Amino acid sequence: MVSKNQIKTITGLQQKKYRKEHKMFIAEGVKVVEELLKSHFELYQLFTTQNDFNTIPQSKRIEVTDVELKKISALTTQNTCLAVFLMPDENEVLPDGGLIVALDEVRDPGNLGTIIRMCDWFGVTHLVCSKGCVDVYNPKVVQATMGSISRVNVVYTDLEEYLKDTSLPVYGTFMDGENIYTQQLPENGIVIFGNEANGISEAIEQTVTDKIAIPRFGAIQKTESLNVATATAIILSEFRRSFSGK
Repeated sequence: MVSKNQIKTITGLQQKKYRKEHKMFIAEGVKVVEELLKSHFELYQLFTTQNDFNTIPQSKRIEVTDVELKKISALTTQNTCLAVFLMPDENEVLPDGGLIVALDEVRDPGNLGTIIRMCDWFGVTHLVCSKGCVDVYNPKVVQATMGSISRVNVVYTDLEEYLKDTSLPVYGTFMDGENIYTQQLPENGIVIFGNEANGISEAIEQTVTDKIAIPRFGAIQKTESLNVATATAIILSEFRRSFSGK
């Protein structure tokens, strides 16, 4: 059974201020929960409607009804389990090598979650976010990562200062950039992706050393832009292909 206090606390974790206050976040669905249980994240409490997760100590595992799970779920389409994990201390160590993705004011939870999955897929272990980006522990972000949140180091910082201080080449995605398919791309560098509506801000643009673009091939060419998560997938694929082809 889920108590009223538990319902209040868990539903409160859908909001950033309460996640920071309690230092906890929620994850839903068997796939996501299983991935996080195998990671460095520490389980606080697991609620399930099934006779599963039997290796979890009884003190941390609570069987609930569908009705009870619905009361604490953040999803429109209900899953069979919800887990509360302890939020680790914020990582303040900024990466200085390898292929790094940086996000400038990306606000959509689904986009951030998908970008984290793309980083995981293409072996990018560091994601640097401006302080105006959506919270990585937003339930919709966690859900969209499908567990990749446990394998990608996400850091929030003053992005302009970080980019000014780096010795790595800084690539920015712009409509008038150089055709990415004709570029020889490096193994080490930072790739910036901008806000869904406004792209990369003027301040961040000043730190860019190389402007790149995904060319349009349609005959009419009326499409204004690509979704930021889609663009991330294409560009990371090209970085990996370019380097592996050396």
